[in-house]
Amino acid sequence: MSPIKTNDIIHGLERKGFVRSEGDHSHFVLHLNGKRTLIRTKISHGNSEIGDRLIGLMSWQLKLDNKKFMDLIYCPLTLDGYLEELHNQGVQII
Repeated sequence: MSPIKTNDIIHGLERKGFVRSEGDHSHFVLHLNGKRTLIRTKISHGNSEIGDRLIGLMSWQLKLDNKKFMDLIYCPLTLDGYLEELHNQGVQII
């Protein structure tokens, strides 16, 4: 898999309801109906691209395989589809 532009990941997560907060890293937490969930990931400051290793870690944090993570970022996987995927895995999000 080739590296992904950090901005693509940021915009993809924000489109799906993840809210960014800044600290030592950019933290992204999924919000549903105005409430924080347990689903979260982070991106280090200064990275213009994210490579395979970090894509794998972010996928794991979001409870997805790498392909579904890419689908989440580039929109074939909708928020409803993502929530259904989490439900099917038995993942508690709140």
